[in-house]
Amino acid sequence: MRRREFIAGLGGTITITWPVVARAQQPERVRHIGVLMNTVQEDPGGQLDVTAFRRGLTELGWVEGRNIDIEFRWPGGDIERVRTFARELVGLQPDVLIGRSTPATAALKQQGSTIPIIFVNITEPVAQGFVQSLSRPGGTVTGFTNFEASIGGKWLQLLKQVDPRIARVAVLYNPETAPFAGLHLHSVRSAAPTFAVEVFGVSIQSEADIEAALTTLARQPRGGLIVIPDSFTVEHRDLIVALADRYRLPALYSIPSATPSGGLMAYAVDTRDLMQRAATYVDRILKGANPGDLPVQQPARFQLSINLKAARAIGLDLPPTLIAQADEVIE
Repeated sequence: MRRREFIAGLGGTITITWPVVARAQQPERVRHIGVLMNTVQEDPGGQLDVTAFRRGLTELGWVEGRNIDIEFRWPGGDIERVRTFARELVGLQPDVLIGRSTPATAALKQQGSTIPIIFVNITEPVAQGFVQSLSRPGGTVTGFTNFEASIGGKWLQLLKQVDPRIARVAVLYNPETAPFAGLHLHSVRSAAPTFAVEVFGVSIQSEADIEAALTTLARQPRGGLIVIPDSFTVEHRDLIVALADRYRLPALYSIPSATPSGGLMAYAVDTRDLMQRAATYVDRILKGANPGDLPVQQPARFQLSINLKAARAIGLDLPPTLIAQADEVIE
C-alpha cells in the first residue's frame, strides 16, 4: 500500500471512531420522579406497591442511580401531611409526579403546577375533576382507576357465602379521605335487594369513631362489615381487624393487606398491578407523550384473599367452594 493511501485510511478510521467514544463518555441524563404514597413508610402493602413500581420501571430500562431518581413521601391518612408533602414534591420540580390515592392526587393537582401527574387507585377521576374524560383526559393528569361498577354486588355475594345469616351490612369509610365513598355505597346498595340485606353507610374520622361504629354494629345480630379502600382505613386497618375479631363480625376488606394483618377476607384491586402499569405511563411521558392524550385505564385484576385462622376465631366454617375461589389462602 502506498504511504498516502495508508494515511488516508488511518484518518478515515479515526474520524469514525472518535464520535462513538465521545458519546460513550457522556453521562446519561437523570430524570426525576416524585411519588406521594397513601400509607406510612412501614406499611407492608405500601412497600409491595413500591417494589412493583420499581420493577416496572426497571423492565423499561429506567434504573435508579443511573437514569432516574425517585423521591417518595409517606403521609399515611393525615390530610395535612398529604398537602405538606405535595408542596414539597412539586417544589422539587420533578419530570413526573405519582399520586397513589385520591387525596394525594388532589393535593398535587391543587399546587397548580404543569408537571404531569399519574394517579393510581382512584375511584372516579372525572367526578373528582382530575380529567375531562376517561378516553381523552386532557390537561396534565391521567392514570389508573380502582373501581368497577358491579363491585358492590361481588362484596355482598362474598359476605353471604361466608355467613348466609347476614342481614345487615355496614359500609365503613372516612368522608375526608374517601370523597368517592358515595359511589361505592351506591354500588353496594344497588345490589342489596338481590342478597336480602340492609345496607347503611358509617362515617368514621377517628379511632373513637371506629370503636363506636363496630360496637354499635355488634349489638344487633346478623351483622356484617365492608371496609372500602382509602388511606384512613388502610392506616387504621389493624384496629378495625381487631374489633371485628373481638365482636365476631364477618368483615370484607377492599384493602389487599387486610388478610395478612388478620382480617377475614379481602376482595380488592391488585394495586401492585396498577403500580407496575403506572410505570409504563411514566416511561411514555418521559419519552415525550402528552399525559392528556393517554387514556385513563381501568382495573384489570382483582384478588380474593381469605384468612382461615380469622374465620375459625369468629366461629365460621367457610365453604370449600369459596376457598377454591381464593387467589390467596392464609392458614
